Amino acid sequence: MQTIDILGVPHAYDLTPSSSKASTPVLIFIHGWLLSRQYWLPLIEQLAPDYPCLTYDLRGFGDSQQLEKGALDNQTSSLYTLEAYAQDLNILLQQLDIQRAWLIGHSLGGSIALWGADIFPERVQGVICLNAGGGIYLKEEFERFRAAGKQLVKRRPSWLAYVPLIDVLFARMMVASPLERRWGRQRVLDLMRADTAAALGSLLDSTTESEVHLLPQIVARLQQPVYFFAGEQDTVMEPKYVQYLASFHKLFDYQGKNVIELPNCGHMSMVEQPEIIGQKLLNILMTHEVT
Repeated sequence: MQTIDILGVPHAYDLTPSSSKASTPVLIFIHGWLLSRQYWLPLIEQLAPDYPCLTYDLRGFGDSQQLEKGALDNQTSSLYTLEAYAQDLNILLQQLDIQRAWLIGHSLGGSIALWGADIFPERVQGVICLNAGGGIYLKEEFERFRAAGKQLVKRRPSWLAYVPLIDVLFARMMVASPLERRWGRQRVLDLMRADTAAALGSLLDSTTESEVHLLPQIVARLQQPVYFFAGEQDTVMEPKYVQYLASFHKLFDYQGKNVIELPNCGHMSMVEQPEIIGQKLLNILMTHEVT
């Protein structure tokens, strides 16, 4: 693990060795809400032999924690909007001198990737979203989702990680089939480590009516290729909402050409079906390879 300062917050990241081929883009992996960069490791094992891979923890999650209170108080805009996180990513790429990238985001990370492709298109060759969609604001459903998320963050007890078999429970949440227990342990750890302000801010700022309605507009104006992976049994981001957001991109062409549906898969596709996704990612990247 290495760290790099972004607006006063040390961000943890890992970068695999670069390819000898100058035109090879760097694959940038962006995790979802209450998660961390760790979940990308199974995919990176498959992709790193062909592409340099960068994983990092979003501000306030995983190992990217603020060291001093008030370090970001001089910032005038919200710290936890999708745009703010995309701007963090832009700074990260600038500091690492990454000129060509594909952004691969999961859930909330997928929305950040779309914003990034819109804000700094000169660096982004394409976007791949896993379990990310939206664009339709259903007031009652969003209010329930926000209320449940707030309770989860505010009421997490300090002793949760010591509850017997808690990792088994977390390994079964939001997935089609139980994950290995190590992923359950990782999810508990990431929940406990998440900064309260970041967890609540990113949840609330990304689910307002205006933010939800902005996503289709962003997808519609992106000129880069954009692909969406949907878990057939994803109850957090149902395939119909993935299809809806994907339909605004030129690749959709009324036949869903940019949507890949994954049978027997829930909301954690990158650890539920890493082999399948890895091969499909390689196919997409080779299709758009710059010679």
